[in-house]
Amino acid sequence: MPRVLVIGSANVDYTVAAPRLPSPGETVSEGTLLVNHGGKGANQAVAARRLGAEVRLIACVGDDASGAGVRAALEGDGVGTAGVVTTAEAATGTALIVVDREGRNQIAVAPGANRLLSVDHVRAREDDFAWADVVVCQLEIPVPTVAWALARARRAGATTVLNPAPAPDASIDALLPLVDLLTPNEGEAGRLSGVAVTDEASAGRAGDALRARGVATVIVTRGGDGVVACGADGRLACDAYRVEVVDTTAAGDAFNGALAVALAERSPLADALRFAGAAAALACTRRGAQPSLPTRADVERLHQA
Repeated sequence: MPRVLVIGSANVDYTVAAPRLPSPGETVSEGTLLVNHGGKGANQAVAARRLGAEVRLIACVGDDASGAGVRAALEGDGVGTAGVVTTAEAATGTALIVVDREGRNQIAVAPGANRLLSVDHVRAREDDFAWADVVVCQLEIPVPTVAWALARARRAGATTVLNPAPAPDASIDALLPLVDLLTPNEGEAGRLSGVAVTDEASAGRAGDALRARGVATVIVTRGGDGVVACGADGRLACDAYRVEVVDTTAAGDAFNGALAVALAERSPLADALRFAGAAAALACTRRGAQPSLPTRADVERLHQA
């Protein structure tokens, strides 16, 4: 069984499905509410687990009912939670999400306990790095913690994946040489590289710019326009699967979780991208974050169609 270690965030999500996204200062009524669990780290861990990997998560939640619920949900999915620490110093992370009829979303996050996941917390889980085939990080936790985790993963010989989301205001150039695969979306790729990403060609230029700063492979995700991967062997573009979009929340997390599984299984990059793209597409067909994450059987049916 492939082994995936995720270091990242865990949240409670409050999602309103509304007729349209509100403009600044505007109230849009007639929505419906869905409360479930999210956070990029937890989502990617659950995604990888449902796709057949053995998964461990290192995260931080509050000493509150939300934190207990997050832990219970992760354990219910079979994710290892020994590395999920509890703090009384902050509430569990919370995300407020609005989704319109086309599946587009707006998200605001109160990170809470996620910002307290320290290097010391991660250092206490060193055995997890020796265990893992692939180590996945995001940027909803402190950057120094991410840096330590990526460096430790490299020393252990694991493949490192960084989903640079949300793209920070400060430079992350010090992280890039520690990353085997960087997975920004178009906006993140543009912000990190300084190259505006508007099409496949500009996605490739952004990827090449980031590779020049130390990343081995850059995968720019472009939603319904597919992905562009830039690596030592050149560029590789893959089209997106066509599905009826209900909610794009966690589509990127489904992609990253599936990519980690495929990498841990030693799949060629082209196959890994198609597998991850199928997982992302299926996540768009259901509401919510973790409830939308597909199973291995679901993905293989679409992937092989």
